[in-house]
Amino acid sequence: MARRIAVFGAGYIGLVTGACLAELGHTVVVRDIAEDKVAALRAGRVPIYEPGLAELIAAHAERLTFTLDADEATAEAEVVYVCVDTPPTASGDADLSRVWAVVDSAKRAAHLKAFVVKSTVPVGTGARIRAVLDTAGLAQVGYGSNPEFTAEGRAVRDFMRPDRIVIGAFDEATAALVAEIHEGVDGPVITMDVPSAEMVKLTSNAFLATKISFANEIANICETTGADVTKVLGAVGADHRLGKHFLHAGIGWGGSCFPKDAVALKALASNGGYHPQILTDVIEVNNHQRRRAVTRLKDEIGPLTGKTVAVLGMTFKPGTDDMREAPSTVIVDRLLSEGASVVCWDPMARTPAHAPWTAIRRAESVEEALSGAHAAMVVTEWPQLEAVDWRLAAESMAAAVLFDGRNVLEPERMAECGYTYISVGRATVRP
Repeated sequence: MARRIAVFGAGYIGLVTGACLAELGHTVVVRDIAEDKVAALRAGRVPIYEPGLAELIAAHAERLTFTLDADEATAEAEVVYVCVDTPPTASGDADLSRVWAVVDSAKRAAHLKAFVVKSTVPVGTGARIRAVLDTAGLAQVGYGSNPEFTAEGRAVRDFMRPDRIVIGAFDEATAALVAEIHEGVDGPVITMDVPSAEMVKLTSNAFLATKISFANEIANICETTGADVTKVLGAVGADHRLGKHFLHAGIGWGGSCFPKDAVALKALASNGGYHPQILTDVIEVNNHQRRRAVTRLKDEIGPLTGKTVAVLGMTFKPGTDDMREAPSTVIVDRLLSEGASVVCWDPMARTPAHAPWTAIRRAESVEEALSGAHAAMVVTEWPQLEAVDWRLAAESMAAAVLFDGRNVLEPERMAECGYTYISVGRATVRP
């Protein structure tokens, strides 16, 4: 059954949610507070890059609209979906101010059938919202927790063909309604209580972050023992009990979810009087891994003052233009602090208009970035790197030294092309 749905938030999650709900046949109004973003969407311009998203929005323009007005969004809606961001506060707790702003809007829409939160929130948030709705005389409005598990770069596919659809609700009718909204999505529905649904999202991201930090811990040990981390983790990941996904060494995780969700879960535990030792170490290993990349480069080429370093890749992962919590932000800052000149290449990222990015030069191609550089660092594993003529590029560099922070290039091939090749968890090879 087609529903009328208001989606609050036009970020990565809100736009994908709105577009995919329209694809399922629902009539959707997406509301955001950013005037330039809403104006762009109304004009048919999608302000973020996500494969397939722009095409989906264009295909369903007749039942997918955008507004700045909260009351306009909820006027005819049966269901409100909350997809606003919940950034960390100074204490590490989630900032729920945008969520509560949507709750205030819902108080003026007594005709709603359900209020559904897709934003990542601390456990207990649903109970608090339920109490506020009840106090406002909206006991008839159901409450649902429907956490998202989409990955940037494949978010549309993840929404339409997910591993699972998690629905938390205080009553069976609301759970059934949210499940009905997802009819046409190719994935199993798992229903549960609201606190458990809230905990699922935090736990999923924390566990994935743990696998990455564990892989990096093993990589650092491999460097001291002479073992090859790609061979070690390849064999470990072949164990069906462990799996190969996210078991790859590199310079750590970033993006909008892993960092804030790991910190939020740690804060949630600490607020309850428990010290989450493993989670604390997971965060510490990740923070150290980025800085260690610059240290390893310095160990090879000496002081960076007066030297040019090419940073290949800026976004936190390939297939997106998202720079939030990208490892490049720490690496570039460290390089500049060490006195290096930095030139960056990325096919999608927008160069931030604030320091330290105002001090870098932006290259239009990998080859341009490498020309004249004393060293290069692979920070994002863009597929374009496979097409580079590395032998020719080495000849254009002041010194052919390359640190591969994603282990995407073959050591022997890079040595044959004339590079001193440094990677994560593997021995350095030389021409």
